[in-house]
Amino acid sequence: MAKITIFGQGNMGRAIGGLFSEGDNTVSYLVSDSPHDQLGEIIVLAVPYTAIAHILSDYKDEFKGKIIVDLTNPVDFTTFDELVVPADRSAAGLIAEQVPEADVIKAFNTNFAATLSSKKVANNLKTTVLMAGDSTEAKHKLVNTLKTSGIEMMDAGNLKRARELEAIGFLQISLANSEKISWNGGFGLFK
Repeated sequence: MAKITIFGQGNMGRAIGGLFSEGDNTVSYLVSDSPHDQLGEIIVLAVPYTAIAHILSDYKDEFKGKIIVDLTNPVDFTTFDELVVPADRSAAGLIAEQVPEADVIKAFNTNFAATLSSKKVANNLKTTVLMAGDSTEAKHKLVNTLKTSGIEMMDAGNLKRARELEAIGFLQISLANSEKISWNGGFGLFK
């Protein structure tokens, strides 16, 4: 059982919060006037990438020693045509550079909120959350907090794999935005 703090109360934040709640974790959503000392041991950034700089500026010191789960997809949402981070970088990697005393994990960015809530991709394949991070201990903690949530977790490797996860997320968002796939669908894994 862990204390989870989620920045963002949109579809993704609520869907992820529901998964953590099923594991008997304590989930709280941070709002702009919340005290800084109420952060949990796992912090989920369920906000647009453009909001990250402000959050890091306000909470950088409080993030020390925490597990930061970044699910942002740094997509240029005006064109849906490119990522806004350099091609050899990732949003998660840039966050990790700014909070070096935290363990940053890229996760949930290759999933849509509907597939997290239903725990199914296209109504028949179990939802798998890909994650990448440099701390094996932090990844185990994340997996353990979601053990009874009904989704699968898969370790995609070190944090440098976040770049590929963000590319997958970008492609999936682009396909859904152009109505080539459903927001209830997306990519799934067969083992």
